[in-house]
Amino acid sequence: MGLKTRSGRTDRLEVMSNTETPEQLVLQNLPLVGYAVSELLHRVPPTVSRDELASAGSLALVLAARAYDPSTGVPFARYASLRIRGALVDELRSMDWASRGARHRVRELTATTERLTAALKRRPTRDELAEALGTDVRTVDAAARDAERRVLSMDATEGMGATLVADPGAGPEEALLVGEQHRWLAAAVHSLPDRLRTVVEGIFLQDRSVAELAAELGVTQSRISQLRTEALALLKDGMNAGLDPDLVSTPARPDGVAERRRQSYFAAVAARAALATAVPTSVRMSGVPTQRSTVAAADDARTPAITRTA
Repeated sequence: MGLKTRSGRTDRLEVMSNTETPEQLVLQNLPLVGYAVSELLHRVPPTVSRDELASAGSLALVLAARAYDPSTGVPFARYASLRIRGALVDELRSMDWASRGARHRVRELTATTERLTAALKRRPTRDELAEALGTDVRTVDAAARDAERRVLSMDATEGMGATLVADPGAGPEEALLVGEQHRWLAAAVHSLPDRLRTVVEGIFLQDRSVAELAAELGVTQSRISQLRTEALALLKDGMNAGLDPDLVSTPARPDGVAERRRQSYFAAVAARAALATAVPTSVRMSGVPTQRSTVAAADDARTPAITRTA
């Protein structure tokens, strides 16, 4: 009775296999890919991508469904599992940076190191390893480097891989913002009143002493410190007026003469910053030019060509 039952079930399976299309076989056996991938991931480094393995396994399942011959009597699930596992192994080999020879040398080095460590009660030297392996020290060093090598995922967002492959340089957006700040800073320095600009350039760009500047301007050193503080505050507000107006300090007397002068300074900074966009970056960032040359260049740029020719 049991034989008839098994025979009947086999007949029904063959009929089902004969009538099922490759698409139906793929849909019904898709979990085989997930099982095989999950089983393999427990035995490989964490840098191996699950998505890449799943993609290779899914392709193998599709190819197995197209090539399956029900007349062989082999269940499709068994046949597809073999194809999927083979495809996953091939995918792992394609990911591996090392050749089979390199892997073999690493295994030999590891086994020999463990054996000599147990016998000598200490870690063996390179010469002792070379003698035990029947090779030279250079080959031992090469095998040791292969053993220490690690494969890191370029797509990692955390962990050692993400730390080692992270780019410390500025991104495009950050570089653009820094360039904009430099442009406005140069314009703000250029637009300062003569005395304030002399102090800023002397202290921060020319590395001159406060005493030297005081002697040149005919004022005391404490006055130089006051001019420095005044210039830095004006520079800050001049840049913020164009980059972040909310950070501009509120004047004590909005209708006073000092505020009108400050607004004129803001307008001059904005005009110079706009003018600087037409200057190549290499020239603009090479340093802060003198006030005389900058004003002359700006006036020359605003003068019609026919006037200059005349």
